[in-house]
Amino acid sequence: MSFVSKWCWELFLPFTGLLLTLSFAPFNYSYLALVSLVFIFFSWLNVSPFRAALRGYLFGLGLFASGISWVYISIHDYGGAPAIGAALLTGLVICFWAIFPALTAYLSVKLTAKKNKDKLIWVIPFIWILIEYYRGYWLLNGFPWLQIAYTQLDTPLKGFVPILGVYGTGFLFAITASIIVAGFKQYLKYSYALVLVLCMWGTGAYLQTIKWTEKVGKSITVSLIQGNIAQDQKWLPKNRIKTLVKYHKMTAQNWDSDIIIWPETAIPAFLSQVQKIFLDPLSAQAKANNTDLIVSLPTKNQNNEYFNVVLTLGKQEGRYNKNHLLPFGEYLPLQPVSGFILKSLGIQLGTFTSGGNDQKLLVAGGYPFATSICYEDAFGGEAIRSLPEAAFLVNVTNDAWFGDSIEPHQHMQLAQMRALETGRYMLRTTNTGMTAIVAPDGQIIKKAPMFKQAVLTGNIFPMTGMTPYARLGDGRIILILAICLLLLLLWIKRK
Repeated sequence: MSFVSKWCWELFLPFTGLLLTLSFAPFNYSYLALVSLVFIFFSWLNVSPFRAALRGYLFGLGLFASGISWVYISIHDYGGAPAIGAALLTGLVICFWAIFPALTAYLSVKLTAKKNKDKLIWVIPFIWILIEYYRGYWLLNGFPWLQIAYTQLDTPLKGFVPILGVYGTGFLFAITASIIVAGFKQYLKYSYALVLVLCMWGTGAYLQTIKWTEKVGKSITVSLIQGNIAQDQKWLPKNRIKTLVKYHKMTAQNWDSDIIIWPETAIPAFLSQVQKIFLDPLSAQAKANNTDLIVSLPTKNQNNEYFNVVLTLGKQEGRYNKNHLLPFGEYLPLQPVSGFILKSLGIQLGTFTSGGNDQKLLVAGGYPFATSICYEDAFGGEAIRSLPEAAFLVNVTNDAWFGDSIEPHQHMQLAQMRALETGRYMLRTTNTGMTAIVAPDGQIIKKAPMFKQAVLTGNIFPMTGMTPYARLGDGRIILILAICLLLLLLWIKRK
């Protein structure tokens, strides 16, 4: 047997991982995700747990090398690390996350007895989603990038998102791949497989016609300010006044809006440095114009604890401290190893403190809203914690760290999912893009051009009501899947 024939799956699987990346934004070839999963699931049949793990790892290398290559830009271009060090650290990140498809493969094959290999294909979707949940919500404070449900914002399965969220919808998508493989392997009759897929996807299409939430009150005019200030210029002391003047001028031109929103840390100074000379007069102007202004900046307290903050100015002032912090960006897990590595590369990062779950909702336009800062909009559980009180969602972010890469597009996809899960409008304001207004069905209504100074103005409606997902939450959905997996494994063992 030739080397190529013996290792053909191993040679091909990194390309299969690349296919999955192409199903995410900005490429949006949604159905390539199904092709990718069918191939990787098929490759795990009739092999040992270690061979399956190898194949899963190679698949993961292709997926994460193509899907999160933008890590290099943040480390080298803006983090200040030398090219070689940044490349090595990026490679380390890719190799680490590639472990999780390998773990999925190993556990799936290991938990299925050799005499029941035809049952393996039904175990894989459960393990896949449970691993996604662990990777996306718990490990290192969560890294939910490249989860399969996000590829389905333009397919019939989108209809399940307001009911089952990311993990439930991802499970249905993975089950679809399993049904197709089962049909190929004749574990399931072709006709049965076709009927199952058509029923599942047809139900998803029908569910898209259901409105889980409804409008309440009059429309609200909003203006989202995109300052487009380069990351390497943003924090230079000589540019501070220029930046404040720019945002003030762009705001003053839109005092007729009900709500005006600035991006994450649009104010390049600590709160104590600008409170009296800039923010207090600005709040008075907002109040005089009957406008609510939402701004963001860092602050620190007397204990030298740093917070990433959103403030509401004008008619009703309030404050939100970022709760779900970005690992390696706002705090350093795996100490002291991570600190030593970053220090060796000359990368200096701030250490922030979490604001905690028990924070009062901010109010703008006469309604309370759910606030998220940058990375927080990647977590469905953070958004639904504010429901049903929150009438809309606000996300302020700064993706300038990743330049003109695919990351801002992927991040926008996460924000769209939060709007769809909650049945709320999402107002997303960024420094360099992508600034957008997202409808409750997850579709982008208006979007500002990237890397241009812009003001995006539009109208939204406050929403009321709860989607089924908002009532269930990820925890209950995962618990149901875990119980179903346990019952399936017990049945396999008994058989």
